[in-house]
Amino acid sequence: MKFDRLTPPAGTVRDWVDSRAHEGGTAFVFPETGETLTWPDLQTHAANIAGDLTAQGIAKGESVVVMHPNGLEGVKALFAVLYGGFRVTMLNLAAGPEALGYAMEHSEARVAFVDDAQLESFNQIRPATLNLFASSGESAQLHDIAPADDALLMYTSGTTGRPKGVVHTQSSLLAGGWTVSVAHELTPQDRGMGVLPFYHINGLCVSVMGSLVSGGSLAMVSKFSASKFWDQAASAGITWFSVVPTIISHLLHGAAEPEPALKAQLRFARSASSALAIETQRAFQERFGLAIVESLGLTETAAQCLVNPLDPALHKIGSAGQAISNEARIANESGEECVRGVEGEIQIRGPNVMKEYLRNPDATSGTFHGDWLRTGDLGRMDDDGYVFVTGRLKELIIKGGENIAPREIDEALYEHPDVVEAAAFARPCDRYGERVEAAVRLSDTSTTSSSELLAFCVERVGQFKTPDTVHILPELPKGPSGKIQRLYLNEMLYGAT
Repeated sequence: MKFDRLTPPAGTVRDWVDSRAHEGGTAFVFPETGETLTWPDLQTHAANIAGDLTAQGIAKGESVVVMHPNGLEGVKALFAVLYGGFRVTMLNLAAGPEALGYAMEHSEARVAFVDDAQLESFNQIRPATLNLFASSGESAQLHDIAPADDALLMYTSGTTGRPKGVVHTQSSLLAGGWTVSVAHELTPQDRGMGVLPFYHINGLCVSVMGSLVSGGSLAMVSKFSASKFWDQAASAGITWFSVVPTIISHLLHGAAEPEPALKAQLRFARSASSALAIETQRAFQERFGLAIVESLGLTETAAQCLVNPLDPALHKIGSAGQAISNEARIANESGEECVRGVEGEIQIRGPNVMKEYLRNPDATSGTFHGDWLRTGDLGRMDDDGYVFVTGRLKELIIKGGENIAPREIDEALYEHPDVVEAAAFARPCDRYGERVEAAVRLSDTSTTSSSELLAFCVERVGQFKTPDTVHILPELPKGPSGKIQRLYLNEMLYGAT
C-alpha cells in the first residue's frame, strides 16, 4: 500500500503490514544489539501470534497488555496484537505501581506480553484475571477487522486524578503515522531514530507508525544516551530523528559531536511533546547545522497535530507550526473561534483524533466542543496559520489576578548558558493568591547561584514575573517521553498533594 499525501490511510494495520511484507525490506534495526527485523519476518511472527490469541478466545477489540521497553521483543508483541485486531494496551514502564495496576484492571485485559525485567513488578500488581501470554500451540482464523475497530489503548500520564484511557481506532492510529509522513515528506529511503519509549504516543505514532505508513525503517534503542546518541545514529544510517526538548538540550550541552558523514545524510531533527525554548533551538541549530522542526502532539491526536513546514525557510521559531493533515483553531471557553492573534484554547479536528476515553463518557464529552478536540493548551494563531503555544490551562500562574504563563519564565531561564532544564510553577501565596517559583538543572560545570538566576530573570521578565525562588536540582521530574512535569514540582519540593 502507498500513502497518499492528500487522503488518510485506508485499511487496517494488518493491511499495511501485509503490504510492506510483500514489498520486502528492513523494518527495524537495533543498534545496541545488532539485530534486524524485516517486514516479512515481522508479518510472519505477527500472524502466528495473532492466530494463537484468537484460538485462545481473545475477542476482536479486546485489550491485550504490552509491558516492554523499546526493543525487538516489544516491537513483535506490539504488531502481533495489532495484526490480530485486538486493542494493544501499552503500559508506561515509568509509571508507579498504583497507576500500572489501575491500567491493568481498567483495561480488562486477560493476556499480557511482559519483558523479563518487568516480570517481578507485573506479578506484584496484576489483577487475578490477567495472565502472561503462553502459546496454546493452536491457531484460529483471524478476526475480520475494519478501520473503525479499536486498535490502541494508552493511558495518559495525568498530574491529577486517575489516568484516562485514550482509545484509538485502526484508522486514527494509522492517521498518526500519516500526518508525520506527509509533513516530513518521508519516503521508503528514510530511516528514523527511535529513542523515545514506544509506550508513549510520540515514540509509537511518530517513529513506529510513521515508518510503517511511509514504507521506511526505524532504528530503535532502549533509551536515550547523550554520550552514545550520535554514534548510534551513525551506525544505523538514520536520516531523521524525533526527540523532546530535554533531549535537544542535553545534546546541546554534551561534548559529543556527529560525524561529518552523519551530518551530510541527516535531513532534519524533530522536537515535540512540549515547547522548545527559542534560545535552545537557535543554539542547537548553530552548533550542529541541523534544522529542528518543532511540532505539537497529544495522546488524543495520535501524536502530531501541529508542525512547522519541512523547509527551514518557512519555520517560525517559537511556533508549534501549522495544522498539516488535520485542522486547528483557537477557541474561547464557549467554543467560539477567536480572531487571529487572540489567545484561547488550541483545538484540533481530523482523522488522527481519538475515538474516546475508555468507559468514561463524561470525560469524553467534556474534551470536545462538537467535533473539535480541546487540547488544554493555550495559544494564539497568526495570519499565516502558525500557532504559538503560550501555556497550559491547568498550569497558568495567577498572581494578583494577572495570568502568567510558565513558559515565559522558562524561556528567560533557558537564555542563561548554564541552564539545561527549567520549569516555572505556582505556589500558594497569602498576598497574591499564587506566587512564581522555578526549578532548574544546570550544566555539570556550572557555578551559577540561585541569586544570579533571579537577577537574570529580572532583566528579562521584570520583577513582578520573576520567581521568588529558583531551586537548583540535580534532575527535574519528567514523564515517559522526557517532558518536564512542572505540576509535580510542588510535591517534589514541598510534599504537596
